[in-house]
Amino acid sequence: MNDMRLQRIARLIQKDLSEIFLLQTKQMPGVMVSVTNVRMSPDLGLSKAYLSIFPSEKEKEIMEHILSNKKSIRYELGLRIGKQVRRVPELAFFLDDSIDYLENIDNLLKH
Repeated sequence: MNDMRLQRIARLIQKDLSEIFLLQTKQMPGVMVSVTNVRMSPDLGLSKAYLSIFPSEKEKEIMEHILSNKKSIRYELGLRIGKQVRRVPELAFFLDDSIDYLENIDNLLKH
């Protein structure tokens, strides 16, 4: 599969997932979910989405909520991108802890 097509579809899914999470988190004040990266499998059957959740104290709770609602998120994504892809990929969500990692390194360097 063409790398440009994989990247284009990954960006499309990242944008639409971000909008879906934005609408869902409007009901929960003080919570923000960002889609930091999306990686596609070569056959476009699997999409790995990396999420950054703020505040980090609620990461586990929100991640469990997202994983339990994976089918409805995929359905909503299908409504948005259904005309642009043949089949909506399966979604796998992972926690992106790069911000916490950078913060930890920053704290270590200060001391």
